[in-house]
This record gives sequence, C-alpha cells and structure tokens, in this order.
Amino acid sequence: MAEIRLDQLAHSYVASPQQPSDYALRRIDHVWEQGGAYALLGPSGCGKSTLLNIISGLLEPSQGRVMFDGESVNALSPQQRNIAQVFQFPVIYDTMTVHDNLAFPLRNQRQPAAKIAERVQEVAEALEISHLLQRKARNLTADEKQKVSMGRGLVRDDVAAILFDEPLTVIDPQLKWRLRRKLKQIHERFNITMVYVTHDQLEASTFADKIAVMYDGQIVQFGTPRELFENPAHTFVGYFIGSPGMNLFEVELTADGVCLAGADLRLSPAVHQALEAHAGQRLTLGIRPEFVQLVEPAESSLRATLDLVQDLGTYKVLDLQLGMTNKSPIKARIEEDQTVPESEVGLLFPE
Repeated sequence: MAEIRLDQLAHSYVASPQQPSDYALRRIDHVWEQGGAYALLGPSGCGKSTLLNIISGLLEPSQGRVMFDGESVNALSPQQRNIAQVFQFPVIYDTMTVHDNLAFPLRNQRQPAAKIAERVQEVAEALEISHLLQRKARNLTADEKQKVSMGRGLVRDDVAAILFDEPLTVIDPQLKWRLRRKLKQIHERFNITMVYVTHDQLEASTFADKIAVMYDGQIVQFGTPRELFENPAHTFVGYFIGSPGMNLFEVELTADGVCLAGADLRLSPAVHQALEAHAGQRLTLGIRPEFVQLVEPAESSLRATLDLVQDLGTYKVLDLQLGMTNKSPIKARIEEDQTVPESEVGLLFPE
C-alpha cells in the first residue's frame, strides 16, 4: 500500500503545447492517502484515464512527478511501481481456468504453492467465485470474467495500489450494485489503496470515501459525497453532482439582493455585504432542484410556466421556464404525491 502524490502534474499529447487547451491534464497537485477508497469522477474526455495511466506508468507525464510514499516513480516501469490495474473490459486468459488466472500473478513472483492456493481461495471467496475455480475462463459470463479480472488485481498482497478504470461498464445493471458493494467490502477487508475511475456519480458515491471530481483536465474539488452535494466549490461540480444537477443562473446585484428574471430576491445583510465586494463582476446563483419551492403565483414575484413533467416513480422532475421574456429553464424536484401546477407557478428559494 502507498500514499500517491501528484506534484505539479501536467500532460499534453501535443508535441509543443503553447496554450491551456493543448493539455489533457493541467497542473494537478493532489494526494491519495494510504489505504483509502477513492473515486475519480468526471465526464468522458476530462482526463480520467490519462491520469490513471500516468499513475500506473503506462504513460509518461509531460511535466511534474508521481510520488509513492514520498519517492518519485517517474522513471519506474509499471511492474516496478507494483500497481494493479483493472480495465473497462476483462483482461484474463480464456484458455486457463479461473484458478490459474488468479494464481498467475503469484506464480510470476515464484510464490510457494501453498501460499498461492491459500491466497487464491481467499480472494475467490471474497468475490463469490469459489464455485468457478475449475471452470475455463472462456465459459464465464461477462460479469464473472470481470470478477476474475478484479481478482487478479486483488490476489497480490504486496501491491502499492489498485486502479479501476470504469470496471463495471460491461456488467448487467442489476449486478452493478452487488459488485460495488462487494468491492467496498473487499477494501475494508484488505485495506488496499484503491482509486476507482468512473463517469457515474452513483458508482463513485457508493464505492468511495472521498471523490475527486475532474473537469477539463483538472481536479476541481475533492471531498466526501455529501460535501460535493452540499458545498460545491465549482459550478461544474454543482451541475454534475445530483439528479438532476444544480440550476445555475447569472444574476445582477441590487440594493438588497440579486435580480433574477426580473424578480428581486432578497439576501441576508451578511451575504449581500460579502457580494458587494464583487460588484460589477459576473455573479452566478445556484440552487438544487430539491430546494426549489412551488407556491401560488401571487405568493412570489418569481414566476415560471410548466414545460414538462418527468415522473420517475418516487419523485417527479418539473421543467419550468422562468420569466415572461428571455425565458430561462429551471428544474424543480417534487415528491410523487405533490400536486403538479397546471400552468403558471410561483417559486421560492429558501435562504
């Protein structure tokens, strides 16, 4: 197990990068502590897999250092870094049995046969594939193959860390929950540093103790799932975390609050005073759909018209249009039994 530190890390696939847009990764300083369960969350193309491949040694960074327990590993090969990596698609030997697939990394290390047998059995039981040990890998289902692929990473007890690159993409949706839970249990049992890369916030939240959110080649926030939901430090985090994501509006500062869609929203004196220091700058107001309150039109100066209702079983998501001119879309999330407005509705934003 190891602490993994990224020191001024940057990478470009361009031979001579000249501007920020030339970089796939842009100056990352970050630490994953020893023995933690972490997720690297972000949309496709944000740099997640590039970062993972740099950590494992499959890719050499353009700038900066990767450090394990305070020592630079830039010059070390993937084998020397002692990293196990589980990819999106299973990497196993179809002609071997499940037992031999799991034993293969240990046999390469010339471990004693007794220790190999013991470790293979331990990992197989943890992954619930003990009954498959004598079966040829080519006869397995997609989720069973991915379990074996995960087991090949877990079977070595000397790895510095295990990196998962969207490992549940090929898994049936009904089995994903069980596998995420199983990975969490395995982490608690073996106490290995794990970094799980995904674009799915549910996968990240159910696996990781802390999540690093990536956007445009940078880690824009690192925190617990609750911290990311309640206190987003970046507009992208607010929008990307949550279902649906946060509503974001450009607003103008007024004498006692802000103006949104022609309506004056009062702010507390302390908040308004803090915003006065930013007068003339771009101001963005964010509110999550869960906290948008629906009232009668006469009860609020902020009004909207109903555009679409999405009934998701346990709750409904309303697509609304703010204002009479230059309409702005806004989403509200309401309980299943709450009355849906017929057309116009008033909106309140709790302080």
